[in-house]
Amino acid sequence: MTTPLIFVLNGPNLNLLGTREPEVYGTGTLDDLETLCAETAEGLGVAIDVRQSNLEGELISWVHEARARAAGLIINPAGYSHTSVALMDAILALDIPVIEVHLSNIHKRESFRQHSYVSRAADGVICGLGFAGYRLALIALSDILEEDQ
Repeated sequence: MTTPLIFVLNGPNLNLLGTREPEVYGTGTLDDLETLCAETAEGLGVAIDVRQSNLEGELISWVHEARARAAGLIINPAGYSHTSVALMDAILALDIPVIEVHLSNIHKRESFRQHSYVSRAADGVICGLGFAGYRLALIALSDILEEDQ
């Protein structure tokens, strides 16, 4: 049996975690987040491929790559949540489970942040739980993939 691969994609400015608005996004870094995801994935018996880009087109290309390589996708589209129909369309073309994650609670923030195009394409959304949202998304995807076997 092959170990399921889950892509974990992070959008713009998440490379600045730990220094950008720590009162909103916390003090943990992207490296800390990747470590948490790796430890969680190992405990669940799944493999992960964690990536971050500030470029919309690169994120879309990675979503396309997930069509052929991944069993599931976790995505924090960050600012592209609120603007990218193209990213939503790429995710809609997937035939794998998708969970959207946000570190902050987008529904408690500015009105323009309260709508996510990506949510329309995602099977589930986790927001406002900081890094724990990624751990929960990995657990949920692992459970979904187990059920599908």
